[in-house]
Amino acid sequence: MDFFQDAPELTDTWTADPALRAHLERLLPDDVLSRVGPGLAELGVAAATSLQALGERAESEQPRVEHYDPWGRRIDQIVVSDAWTALHGEQARLGLAAIPYEGDHGEHARLVQLAVQHLYGPSSAVYSCPVSMTDAAVRVLLDSAEPELRDRVVPKLTSRAADAWTSGQWMTEKPGGSDVGRTETVARPLPDGGYALTGVKWFTSATTADCALALARTLDADGNGVAGSRGLGLYLVEMVDPRDGRRQIGDTIRVRRLKDKLGTKALPTAELDLDGAYATPVGPPHRGVKTISGMLSITRLWNAMSSASGLARAVQLALSYATRREVFGTPLVEQPLHRVTLAELQVDYEATLALVVRASELTGRVEAGVASEADAQVLRALMPVTKLFTAKYAVAGASEALEAFGGAGYIENTGLPALLRNAQVLSIWEGTTNVLSLDLLRAAVREHALAPLLADVAERMAGADVPELAESVRLVASQAQSLGAAAAAWADAGQDAVEAGMRAFAMRVGTVYTAALLLEHAAHRLAKHDDAAAAVANRWVRRELGGPEDVSPDPTRLRQADVILQAPLATIGGTA
Repeated sequence: MDFFQDAPELTDTWTADPALRAHLERLLPDDVLSRVGPGLAELGVAAATSLQALGERAESEQPRVEHYDPWGRRIDQIVVSDAWTALHGEQARLGLAAIPYEGDHGEHARLVQLAVQHLYGPSSAVYSCPVSMTDAAVRVLLDSAEPELRDRVVPKLTSRAADAWTSGQWMTEKPGGSDVGRTETVARPLPDGGYALTGVKWFTSATTADCALALARTLDADGNGVAGSRGLGLYLVEMVDPRDGRRQIGDTIRVRRLKDKLGTKALPTAELDLDGAYATPVGPPHRGVKTISGMLSITRLWNAMSSASGLARAVQLALSYATRREVFGTPLVEQPLHRVTLAELQVDYEATLALVVRASELTGRVEAGVASEADAQVLRALMPVTKLFTAKYAVAGASEALEAFGGAGYIENTGLPALLRNAQVLSIWEGTTNVLSLDLLRAAVREHALAPLLADVAERMAGADVPELAESVRLVASQAQSLGAAAAAWADAGQDAVEAGMRAFAMRVGTVYTAALLLEHAAHRLAKHDDAAAAVANRWVRRELGGPEDVSPDPTRLRQADVILQAPLATIGGTA
């Protein structure tokens, strides 16, 4: 009789994620948790079943562009799967972009949003990407748009109806990606106060969105502009011209082609020719780069949320498979080396989760107007670190998770390779590791945000003064002090030398700050007689900050892995 291997199976990704639930229990007031908990439980089941099915279908039915209608008219219609359309409707119903702006959860709104995205995102075929840009567009419009534009567009972007708008971003051009000062698209003023945009946008994400924020070089009435980034304005382009209801796609906005990408296959990404596309200015005409700073903070937070949620799903699948795969007469999960490997993956996941939870918490406090000046400074330094750090672990973790399946992890129609392909974009979009490392340098030097971040390390660990964590606390405090000393040495080093070391410095900041967060969380869980978080925190600190490990046989390693995996394995089938 032929043998058939059972596939990994998830039935409830909310119940299967005790780490996420523990963070929310610690940080959300009881009334907020009681309001959102039932919806999260329902979403956890959908994420493992109906939403997952939609995501798989959207991945297989990839978008295409039809340039002409049957009668030869240029239309540039991007055709997407009806599953992709259904995923749009689901995120709108959940209020994924709306939650931070509805006022229901106060300073905790971003944590609630994180929980919803954590469950929805990994099943969405990366529909979370257009949602992230929609959220960012709302932030920018609320902060910088004229009242008429704000009041007309924001309600459409934050609607929970199926026809809610989404927004894209049109920043990247052929001469430069992160070097936006080389932007060639120009914005010519029109008599009605609008602008006509002309140029080529080389990489436009979520091209089927209803509107998009675009950078362009603002010209005066004589056609003159200012060179460099100081000459750029930010503009909102609506796919339907707000003046007369005319469709701009296929007319003043033409689709050259869709990008053939490594991953994010369901997400339409295109090259566009703009030929007098009507746009409305957002903010001052030469302050576009400054205006988008708030947008970048939101999209980088979303990138980090996607890193943590994607890694969560990869680990859950690997754990499920390990309980269903038998090798040498026992379940794979009982093999000591594999069990330790899975525990290391779980540690990586919980580390990324702790970091993005903190970034979300601080963002919510800032947006609600209850953050201290120190909170705001911590967030300024933390955001680039959170984005770059979680992305690196998401890519490495996806690769390790695929390896946990053996050859099946390399077979496309298992759906597993998409975990890795879709993760790879996370270290590129909204700033590569190097770009973000240099952003941390700017935050430290120009905005003096590093010292508050390092001070926050000590504050996070203040409540972790318990015997089970004492050695880890001592080591993290020492490493934080070393980071302060390294930063102090910048003053006597040349700029080239400082920049050359910033990637390593940023990663170390991420490692140390994450360690402090894990220790803080572990102390809270120990008070509830749960030692799993302490095992995770101690393992993270020892592995990442403790220097070369002794590779001699050590029975405590397997015992530690058992503690780390006990709750995830107990809940992987959807039963707590």
